[in-house]
Amino acid sequence: MLQIRCKNNNITKSFPEGTSLLDVYQEFADELQFTYPVVSAKVNNASQGLKFRLFQNRDVEFMDAREGSGHRVYVRSLCFVLYKATSDLFPGSKLFIEYPLSLGYYCNFKKRTPDPLTEADIDRIRERMREIVDMDMPFRRHEATTEEAVRVFADRGFSDKVKLLETSGQIYSDYYTLGDTVDYYYGPLVPSAGYLKVWEVEYYHGGILLRVPDKNDPTKLAPKVDMPRTFEMFAEKVRWDIIMRLSNAGDVNKAILKGHASELIQVSEALQEKKIVQIAEEIDRRFRAESDPIRLVLITGPSSSGKSTLCKRLSIQLLACGLRPMSFSTDDYFVNREDTPLLPNGQYDFDNIKAVDSDLLEDHLMRLMAGERVEVPEFNFTTGKREYNGKRLKLKGDTVLIMEGIHALNPLLTRHIPDSAKFKVYVSALTSISLDDHNWVPTRDNRLLRRIIRDYNKGAFSARETISQWQSVCEAEEKWIFPFQETADVMFNSALNIEFAVLRTHAEVILASVPKNCPEYSEAHRLLKFIHYFIPVEDKEIPPTSIMREFLGGSSFKYAR
Repeated sequence: MLQIRCKNNNITKSFPEGTSLLDVYQEFADELQFTYPVVSAKVNNASQGLKFRLFQNRDVEFMDAREGSGHRVYVRSLCFVLYKATSDLFPGSKLFIEYPLSLGYYCNFKKRTPDPLTEADIDRIRERMREIVDMDMPFRRHEATTEEAVRVFADRGFSDKVKLLETSGQIYSDYYTLGDTVDYYYGPLVPSAGYLKVWEVEYYHGGILLRVPDKNDPTKLAPKVDMPRTFEMFAEKVRWDIIMRLSNAGDVNKAILKGHASELIQVSEALQEKKIVQIAEEIDRRFRAESDPIRLVLITGPSSSGKSTLCKRLSIQLLACGLRPMSFSTDDYFVNREDTPLLPNGQYDFDNIKAVDSDLLEDHLMRLMAGERVEVPEFNFTTGKREYNGKRLKLKGDTVLIMEGIHALNPLLTRHIPDSAKFKVYVSALTSISLDDHNWVPTRDNRLLRRIIRDYNKGAFSARETISQWQSVCEAEEKWIFPFQETADVMFNSALNIEFAVLRTHAEVILASVPKNCPEYSEAHRLLKFIHYFIPVEDKEIPPTSIMREFLGGSSFKYAR
């Protein structure tokens, strides 16, 4: 008999060898009394589907769709139902699950015929999905040699999955079936379609918006948020992929194997530089406008999006336009440590807008823009105090202020400055490439890998510590950054198509250092599994001005604190 400890209640019970997680959960269900349906579990801190069978003593922790791994299992399974519905109704069609958007997932859909997708098509897809869910159709996992899995997908014309598996380096690969429909997913699914009660599909920008449960209350749909600027930002990424002739990880791996890594890096960097030049030229045009000229450039983005490097590269291009950029740091306007707001756990909430003396900051900005000489503070992070050390600023006629920070687009920070005087930039590391047509890479994974590497290289935090802080970082972003991203004049994608191949060479050893007996191992294990899909590339050809250098080290730019 096996000894299985349920970490949800810290009780151990005996089970026969080969018992499934679903059977274990049913034994514990009355005692656990979950508010929301359980959809997956962690076994020794590694995410598994409920059909996973146990053959050794294990710790098990059950998850509902509020927890990150549980939510991913739910959404992944829902994507398979959507794919089956479209393939049943439209034989020969192609579904591309491209990126998260409007608190759902945007999917591009191509019929075998040139006819466009219609509202009536969406109604048929929705009806078929409901039929699959009502039938409680089971998801079945099949383990096979990678060669066999490749043949399965090659016979069905899935070149994206063939290229991914051929270059993955794996001896065995799992694939899934839902009825007679075959697909590949790099993580577990729910046991059957009947688990998927909360979802919706809508016609959106010529494609399909797959709406999913709210992470805080999985019994309800996440609210739909229209995001036209973000949609265009993702659409630009797709256009860049076309220029690069890359659409998935298999394409990247094939290009690397053919010796084209250097070219991929150079073209990706050139595309980013071209975008930065366009932003600088638009700022220059509006700076020199006869009416309502801009004087203040505001740059924001979530953690590890590359804000600091973008700010420096944009400053160089503004100099090339004949302007004089002057950096203005929101960090110097932190309130004194004793006045910093607190989180519920009693720790300082440095991400709160009230952690910044917004009144003083805006007063100084307005006085500078009015031509006054202003003595500005410098924040001493050792003492936790603002200090005045004689630093005085004054704008010249050709000077433009650049302010970068997480609150830069928050209107509370510049509420008395006319919008016509501001140019707002939002930067984010959009997923540089998908694994295949149905497996996207969350943008947060890109940024988390960057942050883990940077924190480790600087000796600031271990991978375990960075992962443990990540949830609170994401919660702060959702509160203080994301609500204002659609107000930006321009959005900038800081990710490179070859980025994950380069990050792998740094992240692999760092992630492997996370102990298996800690909660953070679950995320480290998932990220390790994910980056192994990419053939590693050394970073020697990443230029010193690249945004990636902000995280890998070796940048020619100097970063404050």
